[in-house]
Amino acid sequence: MTATEVHKAELDRPRRFPRILKRGAKVAGIAIVALAITVTAASIGYNLATDAPAPRPAHLFFAKGGGWDTRYLKWGTRGTAVVLVPGAFETADTFAKLGPVLAKNHRVFAIDLSGTGYSAPKPPFSAGHLAVQILAFLTTEHLTGPNAPALVGHSAGAADVGIAALQDPSAVKGVVFLDGDATPFPFPAFLGAIASTLFINPHRTSVLRLALSQDSLIKNIYNSACGPTCPRLGEAGVNIWRWPLEQPGFQAEITYSMRHGITAMTSAQFAALKATAVPKLVVTGAGDPEMPHSDAALTAQRIGAPAPVYVPGRHLTMITSPRQVAAAIDSLGMR
Repeated sequence: MTATEVHKAELDRPRRFPRILKRGAKVAGIAIVALAITVTAASIGYNLATDAPAPRPAHLFFAKGGGWDTRYLKWGTRGTAVVLVPGAFETADTFAKLGPVLAKNHRVFAIDLSGTGYSAPKPPFSAGHLAVQILAFLTTEHLTGPNAPALVGHSAGAADVGIAALQDPSAVKGVVFLDGDATPFPFPAFLGAIASTLFINPHRTSVLRLALSQDSLIKNIYNSACGPTCPRLGEAGVNIWRWPLEQPGFQAEITYSMRHGITAMTSAQFAALKATAVPKLVVTGAGDPEMPHSDAALTAQRIGAPAPVYVPGRHLTMITSPRQVAAAIDSLGMR
């Protein structure tokens, strides 16, 4: 090769490098598109193979009124009413141990919130909208005026009952935050927006169905939240947690939560609730990793409640310590 040819080859090398990058990017793009098509096709096939009506328990009870169709459970026939409101991924069945204990002194109701469980889904799934559902349930079941209840909100449900009390303070005789502080979950908003954008169908359906089909996953989450003193879940117990998340509406609810976060109260709403004359109380598990004692004390200050009541357990105290939780609710003096 002559000196001229060598010089020409050296001049051409920088020009070839962008062409190589461009060719590589094109190949990578084709591979990504092919992978996306393959995954999407597999997702569609899986969804078709698993597409069956979601199972539901027999003999469900519904309160229909005010534009809402709310599933509920009921215990007791006398005494001041108590309405139990579940948190994220929970239903009225979460209170199956607490309800009968409270029923010794109260008429007790537990409901499914829209989007999770067997109530008819009715978006949006914001705390303000769910508070409207709670108040509509009270009206439908004639739990108004002298029959007004105490509202007990578990975990994320604390925000829902707090806002319901703000929307109509005369409709409630007390508010209890159970294992919940009604503050936003510390999840970066931009990550939620990305996740909710990417978490679209058919992939959303596939991911949820795959996750809910794993008994071990449901048991592990339950065991972690409930602790070693909780009863172990058998097949029936797993289905109590699984079936509500397979109902129509849950996909829309979880997508909403991924974008907007779990239901929560604003600083202004905390101040407004504190200013009301409605009796307030904070009850939480002594070993709840999601609500340490410092958080519980701050929550009590925010809503104008006395010092928190600590009961044995982690984050599902209505299961681990129903007697102690019932006694704390009774301390509001509503008998």
